[in-house]
This record gives sequence, C-alpha cells and structure tokens, in this order.
Amino acid sequence: MEWVWLSIFTNICLAVFIPWADDNPFVGLETPQDKKEVLPPLIPPSELDNSSRSLKKKGQIPEYVIDNCPLVYLYSEEKYWPSDIAEYVTHFDIKDAQGNNVTDPLEALTLQNLQQDYYYTLANGTHTNISSDDTFLTSRDDFDIDPKWLLGSRPEYGTGHIKNGPAVLVVMDKGNGWVDAFWFYFYPFNLGPYIMGYGPWGNHVGDWEHSLVRFYQGKPKYIWMSAHGGGSAYRFEAVEKFKKLRRRNGKLTPEIVQRPIIFSARGTHANYASAGQHAHDVPFFFMPLSDFTDRGPMWDPSMNYYAYVFDGEKIIPSSDREKTIGISWLYFNGHWGDRKLPWNDSRQRWCPVQWRYIDGPTGPLNKNLPRISLCPHFAWWNFWRGCPARRLIKKGEGLDAEKNDLIGDNCGILLYRVRPRWLRSLFRIVTWRGVLCFIMDYFTG
Repeated sequence: MEWVWLSIFTNICLAVFIPWADDNPFVGLETPQDKKEVLPPLIPPSELDNSSRSLKKKGQIPEYVIDNCPLVYLYSEEKYWPSDIAEYVTHFDIKDAQGNNVTDPLEALTLQNLQQDYYYTLANGTHTNISSDDTFLTSRDDFDIDPKWLLGSRPEYGTGHIKNGPAVLVVMDKGNGWVDAFWFYFYPFNLGPYIMGYGPWGNHVGDWEHSLVRFYQGKPKYIWMSAHGGGSAYRFEAVEKFKKLRRRNGKLTPEIVQRPIIFSARGTHANYASAGQHAHDVPFFFMPLSDFTDRGPMWDPSMNYYAYVFDGEKIIPSSDREKTIGISWLYFNGHWGDRKLPWNDSRQRWCPVQWRYIDGPTGPLNKNLPRISLCPHFAWWNFWRGCPARRLIKKGEGLDAEKNDLIGDNCGILLYRVRPRWLRSLFRIVTWRGVLCFIMDYFTG
C-alpha cells in the first residue's frame, strides 16, 4: 500500500516541479478556427431563396468538391469490395414484407425499376399499391455461398480507380456560402463483427456508407464519416491528407491538391479517421466488439462516380451518364438487400445481442441529407443534440494503431487546462480510460 501512495506522490511531484514532465502536446496545433471564427448559419434547403443560395449554376458540381473528395483506405484483408449499383441490382427481385413479388421475376431488374411507390398484382390475383418503404431487394442467388457479384471489385494499384465500383456524389446547397458534398460508398455485402471470437453477427446484403465534406465559400471546413448507427465529425484541418494531382474533366493537371483520408473497416466498412482497432457502436473502447482499419488498397472515388445536385425536393443529374440511369432509384425507400432471415432458416444464427443475418440497408436519401448538424441523427442519450467536430484525430488501438502529430490523446484535452498542476496530475491518475475520459473526449476533441 505504501508503494501505491509513493507512486502517486512521485507523479504529482514530477508534474509540479519538472516542467517537461507536464508538457502540453497540443501547443502549436491551434488553428484559425480555434480563434472563434464567426461564420453565418446554415439554411435548410427548403427555406433557400435566390438571395441566400450558395450554388448559382443549377445542377453544376463545383470543382472544389472534387478537389476535396476523400480517399479511402480499404482494409488489407477485405473480402467484400465496392460495387456498381447498376450491375448489383440485376441479381435481385423486389419483394414486399410478405415475400410477394413486386416486380416481374422473369425480367432482369434495373435501376429504373427502383421507384418510390409500386402498384402490383398479388398471387391471389388482387391488386395493391404500396410505398417502397415496405420492400426488399431479394437475392436470386444464395448469398451465403458468396456468389461472384457479392465480392465487388478491388481498386487498381497506383491510381485507386475502381472501374466497376462508382461512388455516388450528392451535393446540397445549405445557403449563406455553405455547401454539403455527400460521398456514398456502396458495397454488395456487410460482414459483421465477431464477439469474443464467435460470429460474424449482423451481416446483411448491400451496404451503404457515406462521408460528408462541408464547405464554406469553396473552402472545406468540416468532414463527417459514417460508422454503423453513428459516426465521427472532424474539423477538416484535423484529418490526415494525401497529396494527389488535381484532375479536370478526367485528365491530370500538374497542380497538387491535399485530399482527406478515411479508413474503411474490415467487413463492416465503417469509416474512421485513423488506423487500428476501434470500438464498434459503443460509447468507449470495448475490445471484444471492434472494427479494424489499416492502410490497405487506396480507393479514389473521384475517378468514377455518379453525381447529382439535390435541393431537398428535386434531384438534378450532373451529366448524361446520370441521366441515362435515371433518378427514380434515389427515391427508392426500400432495403438494398434481403430481409432478415427467419429463425428457422438453416443459414440463420442467434446470439444474445444480434442475429447472423439482418435486414439490408436503405439508400442515400434516407441519410437525412438536408440536415444542419454534421450528424444525421442522434443516439437516445444525446438529448441535447450535440455533434462537436473534433480538432484532433481519435486514435485506434491495437497492433495496427499509429501515433503521429495529428492524433490526439483519447482522454481529451480538458486535463491540460486544470490548475493547479498537482490537481491535474491527480485527475490523470483517477480518469485513466473509463466513462469520464469519454465525456471529456466528446466535448474537447
């Protein structure tokens, strides 16, 4: 017991009497935004008028959106790569919640068959009209044996181009100089996590992930990246960048741009800002349920994408390519994959917190694109609707974790503001990991 108290006393003395033992690693990392830059508010798209619009040319994608398109590090041992939604849907029928065919099973499905509402004939000969909310893309193949179309395509080495895996870009005007660029990443299958070595759990056919880059007067200010039911928001200057040659009309120029980096987790494709092991859908680090990221193949979505401008009601295709595939698929509110398998299906399994196969996801317009907050929605406990943008990267854990000047202390910076020093040192001992650290990290970033 004496040794414990001696250790505590020694730590306090070091922090009080030896200056370098109490260095603040965040000194020198302050940015212009730390000086309380005052910017005008965002305006909901439905309330915009000609005087407040940021995008003056109808349907045009600003060049700065492409210059700041995130680069995605896919996991080195990834099995389910990005895919083309136009090719993906050809392997499905559309069915309602009762398993009735909504579309003709004898005809190949196309993106034009995806609509907001359906009028169809039931097996008993009666007709019905339903919203697409109650429909599922239902695989014609047994997805449990990994048909080839379920695996997607790897990015080309060196360029990051995926010929058969276009991303989807949706740009929204938020007024007063603000513009949101949503980059959607589609994967044909989501492989869920393992819990204590058992699983995978929470698998589903089809997987939509996305990131948001928010601009003010053409300059990127914030970035948000999806992860399961939530995600993370960062100041744009906080995330790691990668130098790439600027492209104009598909051709390289000698100009260099700094592109933000996102790390896509193995199987789940959840997005993070650093390499390593990340807590999966829990408020603070929980090792048995984790995502894993590393610097595997780099995907450059700006080399192949479908682009649209959305004003909250009307969707405008940006080129002839998007006009060819139409816009009806964006209004499809159904699930982009099979319905959760019934308990008596031989492929289904259950653990106390999850099933092996669950419902497929919904599409891009179901991600609350008109939002003013960086976050699309909030957890039940977040009753104050807070979505702070971190000023330092939250680092991963484990063998793949990295340490550099961009990555902050996961316990937050609040401790560096505590005075006197002996009290600060005491807090450091008491708050190692745990809930209090999570709260400090949430509010300080």
